Amino acid sequence: MILFPNRKNFYLIIFFISLISIISALYIEYILQYQPCKLCIYQRLPYLAAIFVSFIGFNYSTNDQILIVTVMIFTLSAILSGYHFGIENNIFNELSVCTNGSLSISNKSKLLESLNEIMPVNCKDASFKILGFSLAAINTIFSILIVIFSIRTLTYEKN
Repeated sequence: MILFPNRKNFYLIIFFISLISIISALYIEYILQYQPCKLCIYQRLPYLAAIFVSFIGFNYSTNDQILIVTVMIFTLSAILSGYHFGIENNIFNELSVCTNGSLSISNKSKLLESLNEIMPVNCKDASFKILGFSLAAINTIFSILIVIFSIRTLTYEKN
C-alpha cells in the first residue's frame, strides 16, 4: 500500500497538517483562553517552518534536499515535543524557562506589583488535553509519523 504516491500530494498534506496545527494552537490559546507555556510556543516554530518548506517543496517537488529538510524539521519537532512530554510526566527536569518565578518579595508594594504580572505557565502543567493526551504527546506522535512518512516517501521514489 502506497500512502504518498507523489511528492506534491505529500507536501500538500504536510502544509495542511502544519496549518491546522498552528490554527488549533492559536484557537486554544486565544479563543479557549488556555495560556501556553514557553515550550508550547517553541513547538509552533517547526510547524511554521514546515508551512514554508512544504510550499517550496510543492513547487519544486523533485528536489530531495527539500524532503530532507522536512525530515529535519519534524525530527526537531519530535525531540522538542518529546522533551516537553517527558517534563509533563516527570521523566526530565524542567528548563529554567519553564518554571514559575520565585516569590522572594521584601515589601508590600513589590508583592502587589508581582500579583499584577502574569506568571508564566509551568511546563509540567498540561491544562488542555484531548482524549486524555496532552498536546505535547499528540505533537510527538504526529512529528514521528511525519518523519517516518517523509523517509518512506524519499526511499519509495528511489526504488
